[in-house]
Amino acid sequence: MQARQLGSAGPTVSLVGLGGNNFGVRLDERQTAEVVQAALESGITHFDTAEVYGNGRSEEFLGKALGSQRGEVTIASKFARRPDGEPYRPGILRERILEGCEISLRRLGSDYIDIYYQHHPDPAAPVEETLEALQLLLDQGKIRYAACSNLAASEIEAAVDASKTAGRASFVAAQIHWNLLFREVESELVPVLRRRALGIVPYFPLESGLLTGKYRRGKPFPAGSRLASSGRYASLAGDATLDYVERLSDFAGERGHSLLELAFAWLAAQDGVGSIIAGATSREQVLTNVLAGNAWRLSTEDLAAIPPRF
Repeated sequence: MQARQLGSAGPTVSLVGLGGNNFGVRLDERQTAEVVQAALESGITHFDTAEVYGNGRSEEFLGKALGSQRGEVTIASKFARRPDGEPYRPGILRERILEGCEISLRRLGSDYIDIYYQHHPDPAAPVEETLEALQLLLDQGKIRYAACSNLAASEIEAAVDASKTAGRASFVAAQIHWNLLFREVESELVPVLRRRALGIVPYFPLESGLLTGKYRRGKPFPAGSRLASSGRYASLAGDATLDYVERLSDFAGERGHSLLELAFAWLAAQDGVGSIIAGATSREQVLTNVLAGNAWRLSTEDLAAIPPRF
């Protein structure tokens, strides 16, 4: 398993990371333990979860599954935003962050979190309040790195500038929705992250399974698949998207690779990407993702030849 540093100041993690959004939702405690063990055996050292995943069960199941191996891996978690409808007052976000960290530590059965993410922005709160709370957690040793998720380019810029001005916690990485089908972040967000030297951690690398090769135009979605069971996800699979997926699949096949391998290889080839977060619901999916993440290093010529989106 290839390892990379997150940005200029973050930890070194495995190129393929395991996402925990299925833990406590689609997977029970025993199934989670099987998936986590498969990840450990495959060389994954980066495990990503959040306070809200599975109403807290994701963190709980992950902590139990890692057990005595906790110190050998990097755990990333995320604090939840202020409750919807609760008006902002000075200090309320700080309280939420400190409370969220204590909740996550207890569920994980750990006395520290390696990477602690702001899961979503809080436009009503000054960014300094977020950074102050994260700095306190850093000083207390309860977290080792601060990071962010789902922030806009302007919010990243403001946070980095504020951290320099106040001498407080600085984000070392950002999680973003990015893959061969979802490219909107390339116009503003990705350039800002590169310029500010934050590690880029893409999630949804397979765009809800569309980049696995199991969905084809004119054919019914496989039984039990995410697109077959959810209208929200099924709406992603329009004719134009499935046509493009077929062109990408053909491109990969002509070079002796699968569409799945192309999806991981393309992200891994992007400047600034430190780790790719991929969820899994079985041991087999973990192994497939790990193999795909290490199967193909795209050349400059390959990158230039990838079919354009539309």
